Amino acid sequence: MSLDSGIHVIAEAGTNHGGDVQRARELVDVALRAGADSVKFQFLFPEGLYLPEFLTEQGYQPNEVFQKRLDGMLDEEGFREVHQYCQEKDLSLSASIFDKRGLELLESMDPPYIKLASCDLNNGPLLRRVGETGRKMIVSTGMATLGEIDKAVDQIVATGNTDIVLLHCVSVYPCPLERMNLSFLTTLQTAFGFPVGLSDHTESSLAAAMAICLGATWIEKHYTLDRGAEGFDHAYAMEPEMLERFVADVRAAEDALSRPNVKLGESERNVKQRARRGLYAARDMQPGEVIREEDVLIVRPEGTLRPNDVSLLIGRPLAHAIARFAPFDYDTLDWTEAT
Repeated sequence: MSLDSGIHVIAEAGTNHGGDVQRARELVDVALRAGADSVKFQFLFPEGLYLPEFLTEQGYQPNEVFQKRLDGMLDEEGFREVHQYCQEKDLSLSASIFDKRGLELLESMDPPYIKLASCDLNNGPLLRRVGETGRKMIVSTGMATLGEIDKAVDQIVATGNTDIVLLHCVSVYPCPLERMNLSFLTTLQTAFGFPVGLSDHTESSLAAAMAICLGATWIEKHYTLDRGAEGFDHAYAMEPEMLERFVADVRAAEDALSRPNVKLGESERNVKQRARRGLYAARDMQPGEVIREEDVLIVRPEGTLRPNDVSLLIGRPLAHAIARFAPFDYDTLDWTEAT
């Protein structure tokens, strides 16, 4: 689909490949079956995001997260294989980037957008570097004040890049629905005027459907092959069948809010004919008889004359005979005189 029409669903695979190219391909297949518009990984190279060691009073201590991230990462060659697979499957691939290395790799793939995670909303150097590419930027706003978002937007716009989407995000994993603060989507739209979306960490599709009603045009959802797998993002991510239902619900919400050329569709017209009322004769009547209020039944089904037309009948003579329960119409009435 076009990046600028309809609801764009990002299937967020993140690092749930665990460093395995085949598992990454399987995640691509899941996104494709679910009907997502793009699949997104995290080009996360630990040296660009973490300290390898912490300096403590006892000296340098290894950072366990750094090592776990190292063990679960794909290198450039692995990501290029996954990108090639996405091209074969005709599914757009992009990524969250965290440093120059990740950005350069993603740039080489000609991505439809570049994602900035909430943790980098106050990372001016990275924001500016990505802004200078001129590509569409999807910027998450978790953990941020409105002032911090404003500063981030200013830094991006200063590069000449105004192709920005702001994702509302609550950085709680998983996030209870009642803590989603979805009205902040309206605040983002009003304050900045850019398209908005939702990075959804809840465990159902309800928040996404509500966000669409509030104007969101981008929806991001984490998913995994197995919630029980070891890793950082599996436990709150959706498994394949859950993702399929999620995307289907998003599409249904989108359809429900679509604006057809006419308000009244064919199926509703059929219901209207049965449910609306018409004007019917309460008794057999002869030509010249003057119609009284008690001569008119206002009942279903819909007729030529509507209940609002009853004033046209009362006090007017008949031009033709009419049988009991027959519908009144314009030809039934004598328009030459009225009493």
